[in-house]
Amino acid sequence: MKKTTKKRMKQSAVLALMATLALGVGCAPEKATPVKTVQIADGVIDPAQWGKAWPVEYDMWKKTGEPTPAGKSKYKKGNDGGVTYDKLSEFPFLALLFNGWGFGVEYNEPRGHLNMRKDQSLVDPSRIKAGGACLTCKTPYAVQLEQKMGKDYYAKPYNDVLAEIPKEHQDLGVACIDCHDNKDMSLKISRGFTLSKALKTMGVDETKLTHQDKRSLVCAQCHVTYSIPKDADMKSVDVFFPWEGSKWGQMPVENIIKKIRSDASYGEWKQSVTGFKMAFIRHPEFEMYSNNSVHWQAGVSCADCHMPYTKVGSQKASDHRVMSPLKNDMKACQQCHTETPEWLKEQVFAIQDRAVSIFIRSGYATATVAKLFEMAHKAQAEGKEINKDLYAQAKDHYEEAFYRVIFFGAENSVGFHNPTEAMRILGDAALRAGQAEALLRQGLTAAGVAVPAKIDLELPKYLNNRGERKLMFNQEQEFKDPFAAK
Repeated sequence: MKKTTKKRMKQSAVLALMATLALGVGCAPEKATPVKTVQIADGVIDPAQWGKAWPVEYDMWKKTGEPTPAGKSKYKKGNDGGVTYDKLSEFPFLALLFNGWGFGVEYNEPRGHLNMRKDQSLVDPSRIKAGGACLTCKTPYAVQLEQKMGKDYYAKPYNDVLAEIPKEHQDLGVACIDCHDNKDMSLKISRGFTLSKALKTMGVDETKLTHQDKRSLVCAQCHVTYSIPKDADMKSVDVFFPWEGSKWGQMPVENIIKKIRSDASYGEWKQSVTGFKMAFIRHPEFEMYSNNSVHWQAGVSCADCHMPYTKVGSQKASDHRVMSPLKNDMKACQQCHTETPEWLKEQVFAIQDRAVSIFIRSGYATATVAKLFEMAHKAQAEGKEINKDLYAQAKDHYEEAFYRVIFFGAENSVGFHNPTEAMRILGDAALRAGQAEALLRQGLTAAGVAVPAKIDLELPKYLNNRGERKLMFNQEQEFKDPFAAK
C-alpha cells in the first residue's frame, strides 16, 4: 500500500473520531482518577470522624446500641426488645454467692457495645467502687487516661476519672481506635498496659501475630477475665489478666484460679455468707474459646463468627454490628456449614441446655456449701470447735468450686465456645462442692451441730430489696434446669 493512501486513511479515522466526540456518543470511558480518601489524624477518638472515611462500618457500629429482636437467643437475651435482663433473677444462686459484692446487688446481661459505658451510669453505684480501673474496657480513652494519670487512674474514684474524659464522649463505648490503626485501618492491639503485658507472660511475640490472630486478639482486649489488685486500704493499684502459667491456645481455668488465689492482694471483696475474702472472674470468653476448642483448632477467629462479612449495597464489609450468630440468623455459621439455619440453631441450643443444667446444679451445690460455712461460723461463735483440717480442706474445695461456677457464669457463650471444656469445668465444680459439703457435714456433726438434710438457702434474703433501687427477684426471667424432670 502506498504511503499516501495510508496517510489518507489515518486522516479519515481521526476526522471520524472527532465527529463522534462532537455528537457525544460512543466515546471511551474517562480515565479513572483516584478518590481522595479522608485522612484520620493520629489520636482522633471520635468515631464520627472515622465514619467519614468508613461510613458503612460506622453505620453498622451504631446499631450495636439498638435493641435486638426477641426470641432468637435462648439464654443470652442481652438487649432483646429493649428489656434489661437481670442475671441474679435468671440464676438466683448467684445472688447468694455474690452477696457483699456489687455483682450481688445488680448484675445485668450486657446490652451491646454502644451501651457499655452508659450501663455503668445506670447500674447500682456499688459496681464502680474499684475506681477508674472500671473504665479499662468501657471507654476508648482508657489508654490515654492510664498513661496520663498513672496509679491515680486505678486508685481515684470512678467519677473523678470519668470527668477526665471530654464531656461529649463520656458515654462513648468501644470505638474504631480500640481495634484499628488510623493510617491504614489494619488491626492493632491498643491496650498495651493489659493485653500486651499478658501476652508477654505467655511468651507470645506480638510482632509475629498474624492478621487472623488479631481478629481474635482485638476482642481479647476486653472479652477476658481481669483482676484488680488492692492495697492495704482496698484501693485499686492495677489491672491485669491472670494468664501467668498458661500458653497460647492452652489457658485452663486451673491456671487462672491458681494465679488469683496466689496473693491476698487479689482479693477484691468479702463474701457476706462465708466471710471469705475473694478474687473474681469476669467474662473470660477468650480464655474459654482459645483453650483447645474445636473452632479454635480450625483457625476460626472471633470476628469470623461475630462479625461475618456482609454485603451493603455493592460493598462487602465485616459486620460491625457485633452480635451472637443466633441473633444474626446463623449467617456466620453458614459460611462453613451447609446445614439449614434451623438445624444449626438446634445444635447450639442442645449444647447450651446441657451446660445450663449442670451450671444450675453445680451453682446450687456451691451455694449450699456457703450456707454450711455460715452454720460452721455460727457454731464457732457459740464456742463449738470445728476440726481445723476438715475446715481447711472444705474451704479449699469450696473456693475451687466457686471460681469454676463463676467462670462459666461470666463467660457469655453458655458453653458453646468450648462445649467439652465447659462441661469439664462444671463437672469439677460439682465434684468440689460435693467434697466440701461432705467435709463440713462431718466437721459440724462431730462438733455436735445437727445439720438438716436439706439446707435452706434463704434466697429471698439475697434476691430482694437490692441496692439503692431496692431491686427485686423477677421470677419470669429465671432459668429452670432443662433436665430437672428427666
